[in-house]
Amino acid sequence: MGNWVVNEGLSIFVILVWLGLNAFLFWWYYRVYDVPDKYYYSRQLLGSALAWARAPAACLNFNCLLILLPVCRNLLSFLRGSSACCSTRIRRQLDRNLTFHKMVAWMIALHTAIHTIAHLFNVERCVDARVEAKGTIQAALSDLGDKSGETYLNFVRKKISNPEGGLYVAFTYLAGLSGVIITLALILIITSSTKTIRRSYFEVFWYTHHLFVIFFIGLVIHGAGRIVRGQTDESLKQHNPNKCDKNFTQWGKISSCPIPQFAGNPPMTWKWVVVPMILYFFERLVRFWRSQQKVVITKVVNHPFKTFELQMMKKGFKMEVGQYIFVQCPTVSHLEWHPFTLTSAPEEDYFSIHIRIVGDWTEGLSNACGCDKQEFQEAWKLPKILVDGPFGTASEDVFSYETVMLVGAGIGVTPFASILKSVWYKYCSDATSLRLKKIYFYWLCRDTHAFEWFADLLQSLENQMQERDNAQFLSYNIYLTGWDESQATHFTVHHDEEKDVITGLKQKTLYGRPNWENEFKTIASQHPSSRVGVFLCGPEALAETLNKQCINNSDADPRGVHFIFNKENF
Repeated sequence: MGNWVVNEGLSIFVILVWLGLNAFLFWWYYRVYDVPDKYYYSRQLLGSALAWARAPAACLNFNCLLILLPVCRNLLSFLRGSSACCSTRIRRQLDRNLTFHKMVAWMIALHTAIHTIAHLFNVERCVDARVEAKGTIQAALSDLGDKSGETYLNFVRKKISNPEGGLYVAFTYLAGLSGVIITLALILIITSSTKTIRRSYFEVFWYTHHLFVIFFIGLVIHGAGRIVRGQTDESLKQHNPNKCDKNFTQWGKISSCPIPQFAGNPPMTWKWVVVPMILYFFERLVRFWRSQQKVVITKVVNHPFKTFELQMMKKGFKMEVGQYIFVQCPTVSHLEWHPFTLTSAPEEDYFSIHIRIVGDWTEGLSNACGCDKQEFQEAWKLPKILVDGPFGTASEDVFSYETVMLVGAGIGVTPFASILKSVWYKYCSDATSLRLKKIYFYWLCRDTHAFEWFADLLQSLENQMQERDNAQFLSYNIYLTGWDESQATHFTVHHDEEKDVITGLKQKTLYGRPNWENEFKTIASQHPSSRVGVFLCGPEALAETLNKQCINNSDADPRGVHFIFNKENF
């Protein structure tokens, strides 16, 4: 269990606390509406569906308080950079912000479903009670408010039978109409957030996600109609519902049972969400202000395998290794912002990103930057670029370990370009100040051409370490996962040459996929009693494999070797 807590980015402690608070709120508010005399007559009218509607409403308020906090990226970056506020373990929890955001979203969906279903029963019973024949306590309670001096309990005032009555409530009452709107908004947000939509139709995901504005507006005004009503405290002193419910025909005729008076609950949701909404509002203000600062594209480099590099400069721009930025190009789209990992090092006088052309937006940016042309692109013809960031990631902690494993898959190698460049600069200036003593670097890629843009950096590092007589500092393994028989024959012929036929490096390219179990066991044997940081930028399937290996190969003894898993999330 201990290893699972350490390696699974979002700890079991955080999850249990969050689930525990949800369970407590559900139980507490269920009892608030199911036990006290204040809602005795409300329960007579609505049954247990009243408590089943109100308990998830409290959980909804709690989770809607939380849902915006994980996407306040500037706040998280500030907390992450404040070593006085955040230990390494807490910073690792902050790195799982999107995981927590998704978990909270699913919890909101669950409680919305329970809340909605319960209210469907409530509306049906309210409408039926309003039109049914007299002689029942439900009819008597529904008639309250028809005469002067009375206050109503049943919020349905028109006598329209179901299903027309239910539809009338849904589309003419503030609670009903706002409930329909926020439920539809939530359905669209969740269904457009699936992995397939995000990867294949990012624009759909991006635009529909901004329905959260409508969702929160509807959420705040949803309770303004005060349709959930209970007996007033003053009325309870004069009218005991446990004694008077059997004499409902005599209400107002006997002194011990005057006509009960009711009042609606004041809206409470705004008290839960006002602080995160203000924080998020200022978050967007900061992003807007920062994105309006001038960015100059100093160089565009066309790389093989549909990859191009943008080198940029921006006044006051400061970065750390492994951080990422959001990029907008008004020439392509005035609304879309896309995240890209920085591939430059903090020591360089520019910042850069590598972009693989995989969709309409990236293709549009590539064409705007002249990557589709053979001739030289004039600087004044380059498009305007807006940049928001940088924002922190797990890779910032790479220099906190003495031994690290860096695993990149495909274009997922980009954060490690920044790290390896920074290592190179630090080695050139003062190698003794580095806490990091050993790097194991793994790059998995399907196509041989994809290695070319990264090979120069590895070659520089390789030469630097040999010159300083520390060739063992960097161990790297490049795996070609997509290759055919003719390529294999060609590689076999040139296998004995001093340098690799693909990369030009002394380390030969390997074929297939790593045997991760063997790799972890080898590293564990070479670094006993060490904390080994494992950093991945790649697909979820690989993340599951590496996380499992981290757990399996970490010692139960605190003094033994421990693999700490970290994954890029943005």
